[in-house]
Amino acid sequence: MLARPNDLSRPRLGMAISMKVAKLSVVRNRLKRIVRESFRYHQQELGSLDCVVLGRYGLIEEDNAVLFASLEQHWLRFTHLCASY
Repeated sequence: MLARPNDLSRPRLGMAISMKVAKLSVVRNRLKRIVRESFRYHQQELGSLDCVVLGRYGLIEEDNAVLFASLEQHWLRFTHLCASY
């Protein structure tokens, strides 16, 4: 995950989950739904950040709970980063 401050008053989300990571569109869409849902839970805390989620190999083997926990750690780190701005 990457993040940069933006000039808006709200956070934005971008995703790059390619076919190299997940060949089937069903799997890519599942990952995107999980990321979007997790982002919705934390968007009030993120201030004005542009966040980009990059898909990596091995991501599709994880179940939803593990993915949510991993995203939770990233959002927490970005929340602390946003507080310093």
